[in-house]
Amino acid sequence: MDTAVKRSIKFTYEDYLHFSNDKRYEIIDGEVHMVPSPVPYHQDISWRLELTISTFVEKNGLGKIYHAPLDVVFSETDVVQPDIMFISKERLNIITERNIQGAPDLIVEIISPSSEYKDRVIKRKLYSKYGVKEYWLVDLEKKEVEVMSLKESGLETVKIYQKTDILESLVLKGIKIKLDEIF
Repeated sequence: MDTAVKRSIKFTYEDYLHFSNDKRYEIIDGEVHMVPSPVPYHQDISWRLELTISTFVEKNGLGKIYHAPLDVVFSETDVVQPDIMFISKERLNIITERNIQGAPDLIVEIISPSSEYKDRVIKRKLYSKYGVKEYWLVDLEKKEVEVMSLKESGLETVKIYQKTDILESLVLKGIKIKLDEIF
């Protein structure tokens, strides 16, 4: 086939709904990405972080917390499954019976060597494009959390918290997470 005539194939959310249920997939800009199953340490950190955030959110009546696998549908060609997400009570209308239709206020991704580029670069751009207000990248190897906030130019790093720090959020005002209790 002549490269001038070659067309790129884009997958949609409708295609995605027919994928195998025993694997996790994401679609970014119409390209399918299979998401490998997380390792136990990833799950430990995810659970502790989610429990801490959920307790704060419920105690203060701020909204809802969800975790993967749950589809966040930004568009027909952009569907992701963040590790943890927060949706404020003012925006609960984006929660549907089947998925989340739009940008959560906060997304947390726990990176691994195989997902690092996608989480740091591709998803950062994607989340910026669709208006995610705050994005946390949890680095298991470095035992740190990079907190980014949405600015005019996209998601920008506010602070990188180390294991000995107390993480604070612009979206979840008042939360203080002792990272040595998470890692």
